[in-house]
Amino acid sequence: MPVSWWLKLAYHPMQVNAFLHSAILVTDLSRSERFYGEVLGLSRVDRNLRNPGAWYQVGAAQLHLILTAAYPDDRVDSERWGRNRHLALAVASLSAAKERLLDHGCPFQMSASGRPALFTEDPDGNIIELGEV
Repeated sequence: MPVSWWLKLAYHPMQVNAFLHSAILVTDLSRSERFYGEVLGLSRVDRNLRNPGAWYQVGAAQLHLILTAAYPDDRVDSERWGRNRHLALAVASLSAAKERLLDHGCPFQMSASGRPALFTEDPDGNIIELGEV
């Protein structure tokens, strides 16, 4: 009798060791670079690829911006941004992050849960959670 595929998995477990990167789509690379580099203050890292994009270091992981012609708007809840697909980044001071977003005219909404976090969006509508840690 053949061994089921799930039984084979038990004998060959996969071990995930780290989170490496997340990639998001953007339609205007220089506009996105201003947002992620200047507004959020992320550190850009070298990338040796021919396709247009930008990489940023965020702690031990990276955020990759991939240039695309059209951004797919797939929000399922336009009222509560945290109920949509999003990236979560830790900040030392939520009040400082909030002031920075206000200074740059970036929209945001406070977390509905009451915890020290807010949600903002990049120029293409990618939602980013900033949580105080």
